[in-house]
Amino acid sequence: MSKLRFRVVETAFKKRAAEVPAPAERPSDYFGQNVFNRAKMFKYLPEKAYERITDCIDNGAPLDRETADIVAAGMKKWAIGMGATHYTHWFHPLTEGTAEKHDAFVEHDGKGGMVEEFSGKLLIQQEPDASSFPNGGIRNTFEARGYSAWDPSSPAFIVGDTLCIPTVFIAYTGESLDYKAPLLKALEAVNKAATDVCHYFNPDVKKVYAYLGWEQEYFLVDEGLYAARPDLLLTGRTLMGHESSKNQQLEDHYFGAIPTRVMEFMKELEIESLKLGIPLKTRHNEVAPNQFELAPVFEECNLANDHNLLVMALMRKISRKHGFRVLLHEKPFKGINGSGKHNNWSLGTDTGILLMAPGKTPEENLRFITFIVNVLMAVYRHNGLLKASISSATNAHRLGANEAPPAIISSFLGTQLSKVLEHLEKSEPEDLMLAGKQGMMIDNTDRNRTSPFAFTGNRFEFRAVGSEANCASAMLALNAAVAEQLKTFKTEVDAKIADGKETFAAILEVLRKDIKECKAIHFDGNGYSDEWKAEAARRGLDCETSVPVIFDNYLKESSVRMFESTGVMTRKELEARNEVKWETYTKKIQIEARVLGDLAMNHIIPTATRYQTSLIDNVYKMKDLFPADKASALSSRNLEIIEDIANRTNFIKEKVDEMVEARKVANKIESEREKAIAYHDKIVPMLEAIRYHIDKLELVVDDQIWTLPKYRELLFIR
Repeated sequence: MSKLRFRVVETAFKKRAAEVPAPAERPSDYFGQNVFNRAKMFKYLPEKAYERITDCIDNGAPLDRETADIVAAGMKKWAIGMGATHYTHWFHPLTEGTAEKHDAFVEHDGKGGMVEEFSGKLLIQQEPDASSFPNGGIRNTFEARGYSAWDPSSPAFIVGDTLCIPTVFIAYTGESLDYKAPLLKALEAVNKAATDVCHYFNPDVKKVYAYLGWEQEYFLVDEGLYAARPDLLLTGRTLMGHESSKNQQLEDHYFGAIPTRVMEFMKELEIESLKLGIPLKTRHNEVAPNQFELAPVFEECNLANDHNLLVMALMRKISRKHGFRVLLHEKPFKGINGSGKHNNWSLGTDTGILLMAPGKTPEENLRFITFIVNVLMAVYRHNGLLKASISSATNAHRLGANEAPPAIISSFLGTQLSKVLEHLEKSEPEDLMLAGKQGMMIDNTDRNRTSPFAFTGNRFEFRAVGSEANCASAMLALNAAVAEQLKTFKTEVDAKIADGKETFAAILEVLRKDIKECKAIHFDGNGYSDEWKAEAARRGLDCETSVPVIFDNYLKESSVRMFESTGVMTRKELEARNEVKWETYTKKIQIEARVLGDLAMNHIIPTATRYQTSLIDNVYKMKDLFPADKASALSSRNLEIIEDIANRTNFIKEKVDEMVEARKVANKIESEREKAIAYHDKIVPMLEAIRYHIDKLELVVDDQIWTLPKYRELLFIR
């Protein structure tokens, strides 16, 4: 190990983890203490104001200005009592992260002093600059006005000295500039459509909720080592690095004992999360070295998404206090598993029924099958769109890499449910026996890790979502697609009822048709196999692997029609978002190319050349010291290495120059789509080609002069 890297590691060892704040005796004692939840509202608001705000939260009732002022006053009183001095509208721009601008609770009192103020107007709406966020051309630079508007369904919370108010972010002309606004619209669309279908079985259902349980995978690395890797610092992943002799092949890290330093980090993260009302429940080691996972109890989808974004921010902050950096990139290290964020999704009613769970009576099981089949139909009809919703420059490294679902959307159902659907498809209504005395028992043991969209007993697990993604991208597409399908289903069933069919007979007839139609999306086999790729293509599923081309699915007529008919997004919004997606893809690859070129020319080649020079010097000294034939024999290995270094450094130099020229050509392309495709087709292969030779050099160059920390140092926490 070089002296530089030794000092980095030594510094990391010596950096003590921050003391974890002492919690109350039980998590339930401090859960939600930093959240303006219903208990706080009840305490700080008059009774009528409390009733109005809860009606607004539960039923979407409008909130009058007077009530808004009262809520703002109560919220301010609570926040100041908690030590808050500022407030911010917290929103989700199209950057995959969150945004906030802090304002103090101060105004002039007219007497030369200051007074704390916070009105309903400030609570409900603010006007941040919209032009500096990605908008895909919706807003011109000289038309900067955008609005953040309060989302009362997600409670305000305090981080540090700031009251954070969850909001949507929209343009002056009304188009959404964020993820939350269309997600809320998609959730309302699926609520309306699912409630209407529920009325076939239970007229008392008034609302259907979409639930989300995310599983967040991540890596931790020592902060000192992270700082010594410019590629990690600037791109989130290692653009070079030969795999360690030992990585995950012994399978000894998965569910193993959590390292002490990591446990201290996890404890503080859990405490701070619980204070913010985030119900973290599970923690464990993941498959790869230094890889871990955390997961909460299921929550309503919008709130769960807010909580995931908040947890990722907390992870970044708290990890540094413990001498770590958290890596949320989907594939920070080549040769070992990457990180996903499984989105467990389900629907439930206000009457307490989980619609993805089988029941104990034929009627309950018909309801269960109805929703299962409609979800499968939605996934079938929009499989390309759902793939686009989880695609990115970073997730492309993970999907299909024998560790994650392939880049083909299919659904695993399990043996029993598959047989139920097969029986339903072939049976006549009078022969159907959907439940025995004990009801329908659906296996949920084999989850098929190769399936991107697997049924797991009482929910579907969308496994293809990437670690650093905003869950809303996948969730708004899925919920909107299901809403459209449920509307179509109800229209077809109602038409048959109007023709004289009995309700359940009409439902069964439509279900049998749909089961036959969506068979192509049902696959319980090995998603990694080449046979499946060929079979998926024969079935007409989207098998595209180029991320920029995959994004085209957002602008297919079927996608535009679906989003517009459900009221989630307009064609203009979809076009703008695709411009952002293509531009973001290009910029990420562009940054990686610049970083790799810089490291290759300023670190790798000089280091390799320096070692090569020392070998050349050794060869000449051998000739002076030994007879010619013996010197030749003793120097043969060094000569091979000298030649190998020369060949590889020459290749790297040529490829870096070629890559620079290719970028110049691509950068002149005006179309964001075509530019992104050029970067995918031309630049990405060059990154891999350059990396291959750098990784080979790492194996032969003297470890003492190799300045960058290697995988064997990065991947094992000490």
